[in-house]
Amino acid sequence: MLRRSFLTLFAATGLTACSAPGSPTAPASTAPESAAPASTAPVSEFAFNRGGDRPLPTKVWLPAGTGPHPLIYFSHGLTSQPNDYADLLAAWAAAGFLVAGPKYPHTWYEAPEYDADDVVNQPADAHYVITELLTSLGGHVDPHRIAAAGHSAGAITTVGLFSGSRDVRLKAGLLIAGRQMEQPSPFAGPAAPLLFVQGKKDKTVTYEQAYGAFNEVPWPKGFLELPDAGHLPHRDDPALVASTTTDFWRWTLNGDQAARQRLPETGLTSTF
Repeated sequence: MLRRSFLTLFAATGLTACSAPGSPTAPASTAPESAAPASTAPVSEFAFNRGGDRPLPTKVWLPAGTGPHPLIYFSHGLTSQPNDYADLLAAWAAAGFLVAGPKYPHTWYEAPEYDADDVVNQPADAHYVITELLTSLGGHVDPHRIAAAGHSAGAITTVGLFSGSRDVRLKAGLLIAGRQMEQPSPFAGPAAPLLFVQGKKDKTVTYEQAYGAFNEVPWPKGFLELPDAGHLPHRDDPALVASTTTDFWRWTLNGDQAARQRLPETGLTSTF
């Protein structure tokens, strides 16, 4: 039933490629539309593999200092990969957050066997990668300050981490162009602030779909509407998205009340 709901979602909404042009069964071989310039932030890579048949090569953007640092786990969109969001993820790392994102085995743009419906399995991948990072990075990660973020299908993956596939380790979440599944799952578990970032001109995940998911959240929440942005708000207004999301992380993961007070100045609608 859950698998069918994802098939319905992607077929009905056209969410077949979050970042790159091309067919959902034969992703384009060119770089995705959201690809950002190469970042100079220090990075490490880990060759994780869940169950032996779900390779999850994970890139980690490293902040300065020895830590322990808060961890932000990032999920990419369909036909994309973590490095396509490098400028935004590097900005978070520069602010002191350790940022990690895997290439999901069947939804990144050079996946050997591309399958948009495999998004249903990505929350379990996320649980696994977070656990492996805590083991691999040891004292560099604060296990009590972990958050999840994602774009498009990656944001749907993130919704799963706060719903039926709840990861109770997560203290906050960010959804860029995000929505629920066709058959919504209730948000569950301990309260965690969630921030939605949505382009008003997005035709892939519509404003109404994103706001519908926002309305279902029973916890402190915020909604940043970008009137002139489309499906890639992090590219259409990079400075505003970077500054707002960084302040969100500073508040939710570091307890920075000054950052919390700055959030409404961006035009954010919130219950923070």
